[in-house]
Amino acid sequence: MSSQHLVESHGRMLRAWHLAILRFAVSLDNVDQLNVIAIANQIDRLGRHHEDRLNFSFFRKTSSEILTAILQPGEAAEAILRQYFAQVDDVRLKRALVGIFGIEHGEHVAVKKRKKGGDLWKGLPSRDVVQH
Repeated sequence: MSSQHLVESHGRMLRAWHLAILRFAVSLDNVDQLNVIAIANQIDRLGRHHEDRLNFSFFRKTSSEILTAILQPGEAAEAILRQYFAQVDDVRLKRALVGIFGIEHGEHVAVKKRKKGGDLWKGLPSRDVVQH
């Protein structure tokens, strides 16, 4: 495999990891959480010699911290999410994270607590009120 192809492959894996984190932040679904961990495991295994694979766990550890920060908002969680946000290079992904994490000017992270099965239609007029 050429070095250019290897770099592109690693880049795609990183993007998939970021998107999986974004998806989990939106859905808070266990399946999406497991997907983040699975991708992190794959990235940690990439390009390492067999003896180094067992010791390299950067993405698994980072994923665990980010997922916990999303699920349990607080000051420590805010710092973790702010640090993660600062490391993201993709402009479109940053914009999406701003919306999900409530990041203001790249400084403050306010994770919105989402309820599963929340009322999607809350605040909208009922069909009886809408006039055609």
